[in-house]
Amino acid sequence: MSETTSTLYQRVLDGLFNQPAPEIGEQPTLEQVGISRQQLFDWVHSQLTSRLLDIHSRELQAKGESFYTIGSAGHEGNAAVAAAFRKTDMAFLHYRSAAFFIERQRQALGSTPIHDMLLSFVASAYDPISSGRHKVLGSAELNVPPQTSTIGSHLPKAMGMAFSIGLAKRIHHQGKVPNDSVVLCSFGDASANHSTTQGAINAACWASFQSIPLPVVMLCEDNGIGISTATPHRWIEASFAHRPGLSYISCDGRNVLDVFRASKEAERVARKLRKPVFLHMKCVRLYGHAGSDAEMTYLTKAQIEHNEAQDPLRFSVALLEHFGIATRQQLRLHTEQLYQQIQAVAAHAVAKPKLKNASEVMADVAPQHAAVAIPDPAKGEVRERLFGHEKHNIGKPQTLNKLLNWALHDLMYQYPEIILAGEDIGKKGGVYGVTSRLVNSFGPNRVINTLLDEQSILGVAIGAAHNGFLPIPEIQFLAYVHNAEDQIRGEAATLQFFSSGQFSNPMVIRIAGLAYQKGFGGHFHNDNSFAVFRDLPGVVLVCPSNGASGAKLLREAVRLAHEQKRVVIFLEPIALYNTKDLHSAGDNEWACEYPEPTERIGFGKVTVHNTAPSTSSVALAIVSYGNGYYLSRQAQEQLIAEGYTVRVIDLNWLHPLPMESLLAALEGVERVLIVDECRRTGSVSEELCTCLQEAGVTMPVARITAEDSFIPLAKAAYHVLPSCEQIVEVAKQLLKEGTQHGQQ
Repeated sequence: MSETTSTLYQRVLDGLFNQPAPEIGEQPTLEQVGISRQQLFDWVHSQLTSRLLDIHSRELQAKGESFYTIGSAGHEGNAAVAAAFRKTDMAFLHYRSAAFFIERQRQALGSTPIHDMLLSFVASAYDPISSGRHKVLGSAELNVPPQTSTIGSHLPKAMGMAFSIGLAKRIHHQGKVPNDSVVLCSFGDASANHSTTQGAINAACWASFQSIPLPVVMLCEDNGIGISTATPHRWIEASFAHRPGLSYISCDGRNVLDVFRASKEAERVARKLRKPVFLHMKCVRLYGHAGSDAEMTYLTKAQIEHNEAQDPLRFSVALLEHFGIATRQQLRLHTEQLYQQIQAVAAHAVAKPKLKNASEVMADVAPQHAAVAIPDPAKGEVRERLFGHEKHNIGKPQTLNKLLNWALHDLMYQYPEIILAGEDIGKKGGVYGVTSRLVNSFGPNRVINTLLDEQSILGVAIGAAHNGFLPIPEIQFLAYVHNAEDQIRGEAATLQFFSSGQFSNPMVIRIAGLAYQKGFGGHFHNDNSFAVFRDLPGVVLVCPSNGASGAKLLREAVRLAHEQKRVVIFLEPIALYNTKDLHSAGDNEWACEYPEPTERIGFGKVTVHNTAPSTSSVALAIVSYGNGYYLSRQAQEQLIAEGYTVRVIDLNWLHPLPMESLLAALEGVERVLIVDECRRTGSVSEELCTCLQEAGVTMPVARITAEDSFIPLAKAAYHVLPSCEQIVEVAKQLLKEGTQHGQQ
């Protein structure tokens, strides 16, 4: 034990057992509170356990054996919050909620909180929740999904999970939790200022104001400071005490009896009235923000001493004495024995194996799940009713937006757990008609019009997925997702990884995007920047180019989400939604027949459009996707007219790239031209060129990309985007010279 951390332990003992007891004032009887003497002692035991684990974590850090020391010291009053709720009430926990987690573990027979948490502290592969990938509070049995360094990013999904409970009841969906459950999420006062927190609370109020059931308790653990920045006095109360649709309840976090009182009232409002509650627990932060934070650099000695005088453990010890449950001497002995136990268990935990290689680390980035049968599509009279409004169109070639709409009709029938969520997707049918009439067929409980907030739209999806739904949220334009991309990156994409596959939030996120919109919109609607999705381990990115591929790929995306629990980004090219013609007005060559409901394009499979037998040598293969594939097909005809053999390959899957299928499609090809409608930097073509080289491809390879520019308004957009003419020109150069070209 280092001198510094040993001193910290001694300071705790001195503060609890040598200093004068704090004045606790008049207290209710335990009978009035509704608890037993044993329950109060158990809460204090959980508080002590949390504190001593914090201390020993810092001791282990000094030895290089613990790696994440944001602790719960000063917040241990949340043990009484845990006691007020059921273990079936899902809890999304702040990193300072260790005492809550320890107390909840009491609700599971045979649990070993000290052992489990120490395994997490030392990053052991035996850590039962994350397998050593992070220090997290989490348990599948206890309905505590793991959180990492949460600010407020978990509040949207807590709101979404709460919304899904009432939704499950309304549509008779068998959720993961009982229909009378509530949801709890905890966060700090500094986090309350984050836009994500504000958005989630606003969404909860928005729903509650309309009498939509939303049983969520948002626990703000207010310690008055965010790292070194003080929260203005009474700011939290002033901000949240009078919000429409939101019940505000406050308590003294030093006093577990008062915390329990307030928590039971919050639980009653959420469970009985199905209303959101803001539970304001005033507490104190002890020992700095984390192990590396020296609070004496921004707090005076008097401020630090004042904080230590507000230590909730001092109040808890005084309560046990007040009720005659234990003396100070007995509690000191109990604390010393508990600390010795923690040290002994830690020595055992440190010796446990760590993750040994990249394979073990990555095992749960996208864990393999057992195959399940794809549900049968609608047939006979049921199908006739489902598509009755399209009688005049059935059997005729259709556009991308129409066939995506038909695919959604089929899929929502096949998978009763599918819900759609997004702005304007109900009666309006979305900006481009992709969700048209779905609300007529499946009702407003499955086709959910949301408020205008992408973080909340994705939060509804993530939370609902926690409750066994298969969400298909819609983001109206690709540029809008950048307001909320951390909901995908920091929440949805990481859940299986940080829970060793024990939790998942499968979904298909539909996003309308890309450019070529004939002058409309400027960069906020013509956005060709999706590199953020390709940087997310485990996330699948798919992009159709026509109605047939759209329907087939959407079905495969749903299969991946349903069976393999994947988060899938389904990127739809707006400019091709209503495109019918390919080469000339009225040719109708880009309209497609609706594929049979069982037809899919398999995960990682490209689509090939040949102009020569597959056994013949092909002078040029053009590799593209989305609008680029459309333009490449136009260029293909012009090149054929000049006597060249050209194969055009639609990638379909943009992350991970379908390299095995692509390499097979390049058999017999003499040259490759990559047409990438996105920016030169951070583009798909960069990875394609690298992967082709790594695969030993020796044929000449060239690429065309958009410029590193935002998309301007009107015809100026086409100055920075690839064109059919450019594809033909570069292809001819490549065909004539047979040498490798760089960016054109």
